[in-house]
Amino acid sequence: MFLTISTSGTPERPATDLGFLLHKHPDNRHTRSVSYGTAHVLYPEATPERCTAALLLEIDPVALVRRGKGKGKGRGGAPDAALAQYVNDRPYAASSLLAVAIGAVFSSAMRGVCAARPERVAQPLPLRVEVPALPARGGAELVRALFEPLGWAVAVTPVPLDVRFPEWGDSQYVQLVLEAPDGTLTLGEALRHLYVLLPVLDDAKHYWVSPDEVDKLLRAGEGWLAGHPEQEVITSRYLSRRRSLTQEARERLELVRLADADDTDVDEIDNAVDEGTDTEEKPVPLAVRRREAILAELVGAGAGRVLDLGCGQGQLVQALFKDVRFTEIVGVDVSMRALTVASRRLRLDRLGERQAGRVRLVQGSLAYTDKRLKGYDAAVLSEVIEHLDEARLPALEYAVFGSARPRTVLVTTPNVEYNVRWESLPAGHVRHGDHRFEWTRDEFRAWAHSVAERHGYDVRFAPVGDDDPEVGPPTQMAVFTQAVTAAKAPETVKAPETVKSAQKDQVA
Repeated sequence: MFLTISTSGTPERPATDLGFLLHKHPDNRHTRSVSYGTAHVLYPEATPERCTAALLLEIDPVALVRRGKGKGKGRGGAPDAALAQYVNDRPYAASSLLAVAIGAVFSSAMRGVCAARPERVAQPLPLRVEVPALPARGGAELVRALFEPLGWAVAVTPVPLDVRFPEWGDSQYVQLVLEAPDGTLTLGEALRHLYVLLPVLDDAKHYWVSPDEVDKLLRAGEGWLAGHPEQEVITSRYLSRRRSLTQEARERLELVRLADADDTDVDEIDNAVDEGTDTEEKPVPLAVRRREAILAELVGAGAGRVLDLGCGQGQLVQALFKDVRFTEIVGVDVSMRALTVASRRLRLDRLGERQAGRVRLVQGSLAYTDKRLKGYDAAVLSEVIEHLDEARLPALEYAVFGSARPRTVLVTTPNVEYNVRWESLPAGHVRHGDHRFEWTRDEFRAWAHSVAERHGYDVRFAPVGDDDPEVGPPTQMAVFTQAVTAAKAPETVKAPETVKSAQKDQVA
């Protein structure tokens, strides 16, 4: 089993930097034991102009049968396929065995870690990957459908069943050559593509697919799988068509897609407005500017204990956690799956006891009062209210302003007037499919003033993003502060009939 990775270079950026990125010196042969065999890394060529690293995987067929007995449920591994245990393509064609070897031998490169050349990690390279024997169960069309959307130029050459008998046609194997021009992909991205897609094309795995395979898939697919047009095929095949795992993977990927779309609020369209300017500086995404504005307001308010209400996948919680001025951070969301993603993003299972004590993730609905949310310095509702039906806003209002009553509340929401500045956003459409409404500046101010008056808060407004003189900023923010005379909620304010105390509290 064999594949090569090649790159070209210049005197300023020599191709031999590939050795640093792979953590394998070109002058040496590197050997490592992996499941069912031995992996060798060697360099057929290594010059400043061109460098090629080859991964050769020697499979022990006997170990494959002995150690895999009763485990493999994929093609050739079913218990009733005794002959297939001994007569199969595993030692010769790229499969999940090779993907596992890539993950073991090039793990640091996949994660983008390189202490010797840290500046090269994020730099795209001119890459060429060759796999001489690849099972392609779906044909050349599927190979192209999987790799081309990721930026690869794909050359697929079918392998004939027998060159002596061309009338027999082609086999299910192909020779694959992938090329990524300079400026397209980093080495880490290329390795993660191979790690996922090699077993997908083989449509089988040499080991039992357990629930933790979903985590492996999402880690390797971060940044590209959620938006891949063949996501359904990839998730189903990678997880050996296990329905429950495939459904879990797709739901979590949908959360990623929705969070990315909502968190950016079509930032890519916003950034495109400035393409005609003379500056080459890349615009700061609106989502980043929004988080920066929120953090600045919280610091200015002297908040130490902060609630992120509707925290989603934890982007804001992560930003708060990095600032030691915030001593206690609680993320609240109704979706347990979103909280699971947030927990992984924060790596809560790896934090020390002291650090872990600064952050909690709590499942809960913002339409119900919750005694766990009382007594905090500040609460943030960042791009949350527009996801609720307007009829449910009074319930949220009372739960936050009437019951929890933090000293400071920050609310951000899209400014619908700004939508005309994005030419690719059709007229009359909201920025995200899950938005139930988007308010004008006057509508948002009217709502905020009425909330402040009912619950004893003062309110002021701040733009987020460039404040257009005609249509205002892309995001509008209201900063609520408890009025000095309002030690508690006015007695005339009663909970709406739709508000009920939460019966059960679940902590992520």
